[in-house]
Amino acid sequence: MKRLLSSIALLMVTTGLAQAEGELQLYNWGDYTNPELIKKFEAETGIKVTITDYDSNDTALAKIEAGGSGFDLVVPSANYVPIYIEKGLIQELDLSKIPHHSNIAPEWMNVAYDPGRKYTIPWQWGSTGMAVNQKAYSGDINTSAIFLDPPPELVGKVNVTPEMNDVLALATMYMGGEPCSEDAELMKKVRDKLLEAKPKWLSMDYGMTEKMSNNDVVASLYWNGAIFRARLANPDVKYGYPKEGFPLWMDQVALLKDAKNVEEAYKFLDFITLPENAALISAFARYANGITGSEEFMPADMKDAPEIVIPDEFKDKGHFLMTCTGKAQDYITAIWTELQK
Repeated sequence: MKRLLSSIALLMVTTGLAQAEGELQLYNWGDYTNPELIKKFEAETGIKVTITDYDSNDTALAKIEAGGSGFDLVVPSANYVPIYIEKGLIQELDLSKIPHHSNIAPEWMNVAYDPGRKYTIPWQWGSTGMAVNQKAYSGDINTSAIFLDPPPELVGKVNVTPEMNDVLALATMYMGGEPCSEDAELMKKVRDKLLEAKPKWLSMDYGMTEKMSNNDVVASLYWNGAIFRARLANPDVKYGYPKEGFPLWMDQVALLKDAKNVEEAYKFLDFITLPENAALISAFARYANGITGSEEFMPADMKDAPEIVIPDEFKDKGHFLMTCTGKAQDYITAIWTELQK
């Protein structure tokens, strides 16, 4: 009888393992994962991918930090990677299981937030700027004044994406400072400017690709690739690079410390370092990626798109956002909390 029970127990264990194999849980930004990429990965590997969306870095971090998420991979922005590492939420990668790791472009390999790419694989990178429907406003769109000092035509019509670090970085640069400033007087001016501007906004929301395509919103602080997609549907939509300074960012994929489907996760990480697959990621969300050789597989309209190719006059205005610490983070958090009231 004991032998029979042992056999039944063993069968239950092995059956459970079989059910767990061939699955992958990806936690990613909404509207950011190409269905064709997932379809191709599933066809080539037999691994079933489940995607769960989030709308901000803070949302994702809070979910992961709470524990028991059930996710295997997460896609944080660069300035959040050190936080994930410090909190022990992601694990160092076994590069022997990512044989195409060398395809990562040299400029994206030894990044300050993850030297040598020991913890993350590039997903996409871009900028945060101003999107304006030029039927509503024909003036200068290369300025953060669009949301901080809206022209009369745009008062009550501007959306601001509720991403704390982007908003605070743009506002700080507009007021003459640098991101992560610890200057108390400067940050008070930033706070006052944001609180003064907020009543002139329409909303603080996501989903601007559709809303600007449909003329539901005519101006927004938003991300370049999403606005590229909006322009393809609505040629009146244009993307501006704030001359006062604007954020540059990169999102990357990390393996969670408590991931259950580890081998499946490694297969996916290696899969996205292949140039043709990295190009699929970009072709959907319309952002650049960090994989060498992907350019030849990219859609032709991305090669000279104004949302992708930063004009020479603005190239030195882009600032790669890093992790703010100490007083700088305290100021940012306090201002953001007040802005949400």
